[in-house]
Amino acid sequence: MIWNSDTVQRVTKGNLTDSWEATGVSIDTRTLCPGDLFVAIQAERDGHDFVNHAFKKGASAALVAKVPNGFEEGGPLLIVHDVLTSLWDIAHFRRAETQAKIIALTGSVGKTSTKNMLRHTLSKQGKTHAAVKSYNNHLGVPLTLARMPIDTDYGVFEVGMNNPGEIAPLSQLIRPHVAIVTNVGPVHLEKFNSVEEIAIEKSQIFSGLEPDGKAIINADLPTASILVQAAEAQKAEVITFGTQLQTDWILKHTHQTPTSTQFEYVHKKRFGVVKLSATGEHFAWNALATLAAIHSVGADVALGGVDLGNWQPPVGRGVHITIHLDPWNPEQSFKLIDDSFNANPISLIAGLKVLALDTTASRRVAILSDMLELGPESNSIHAASAKDPVCQSISKFHCIGTGMKYFYDVLPLEKQGYWFATAEEMASQAHAVCKVGDTVLVKGSKGSKASVVAQKIKSMNLPSKLIS
Repeated sequence: MIWNSDTVQRVTKGNLTDSWEATGVSIDTRTLCPGDLFVAIQAERDGHDFVNHAFKKGASAALVAKVPNGFEEGGPLLIVHDVLTSLWDIAHFRRAETQAKIIALTGSVGKTSTKNMLRHTLSKQGKTHAAVKSYNNHLGVPLTLARMPIDTDYGVFEVGMNNPGEIAPLSQLIRPHVAIVTNVGPVHLEKFNSVEEIAIEKSQIFSGLEPDGKAIINADLPTASILVQAAEAQKAEVITFGTQLQTDWILKHTHQTPTSTQFEYVHKKRFGVVKLSATGEHFAWNALATLAAIHSVGADVALGGVDLGNWQPPVGRGVHITIHLDPWNPEQSFKLIDDSFNANPISLIAGLKVLALDTTASRRVAILSDMLELGPESNSIHAASAKDPVCQSISKFHCIGTGMKYFYDVLPLEKQGYWFATAEEMASQAHAVCKVGDTVLVKGSKGSKASVVAQKIKSMNLPSKLIS
């Protein structure tokens, strides 16, 4: 049991139709598990329309603002004035009663990977709670808190933003003992005038820090001083990571292969080595921030470093997959790097650098869809990305969308493959752009549907017992 009706009724001051106990909390009937409290959020669709379905799937109760139309009395209701406010109230209550060490993190890139690294490593050292997906907004953060068992040892929370003013209230809800800014870059420029403004918003992750809290900051960022000043204003202990000698956690000697990344680090004159089963220098940065956070909550850094070696990126964030075209001949295959979940100018170049590492490939092929939310400079940012030196190492580019047309047009003719307006059109040509011996990177913002292309390529896979 994670909640009971008496506690939630007291916290929300709602009207209860019957008593209940819940083993989880859900806002989506598609992922609801038996025993969950269903919270009828009104977002893109009104959760009240799904209360009957929630009970049919085994919900223990429903938190609602009204008795739904056509309610079949399939289970108890807790009727409140406002469902979202009540979800926040429940989250506040759980945060106040837990004794867990809490970590919050944000960044233009790296926050989800760092959150997953922390969940993976800390779970070996205590009961650890973190969102399964990127639940990092005004719905996802309180939902994740509401789902946290009271006896949790470590809680890890990702905080995102699209607009000014979003991070501070989430940080103040989470009340972290440790807060991390992984990176700051030209992301969400649609709503911000400069990278400096983005850094100011990211720095609000420190606004909710507990007394004697710790702020972990990437010292190599041009905007690091903005972050440090914000942390110091909260009287936080500032902990830095980066390549500079004066940082607290020094990144040294990163070595990458097509299947791994190894790096050395120095902390307080102590030397360490970590080998990740994932490719990309950006993963080394995320791992170093993870080690700093592990140390900051009093967990075992050496054990964390070992366990990082077993961490794998989730689907859509740099996973390497071998696609077999002939079940009787393992050599009839090519490699896919599925990085289709998100893209921005920083992560695009990082992804291309990973692709460029595979010198054994017959061709290094990039399939790229638009980077979104870049504001009025979007077209010029796309075009400038095509001029990065790493593009010289890529054999062929296939591009999707209006923004990527500007990228495509800057490329030398011999590197131009297909350009299509939509991902669906590109997916229809997957058989033509992927050939035996290739390594293929699929990269793009989630909203520009690069994942459609990645899924089409995965469907070409013909595994067999003959393939080891």
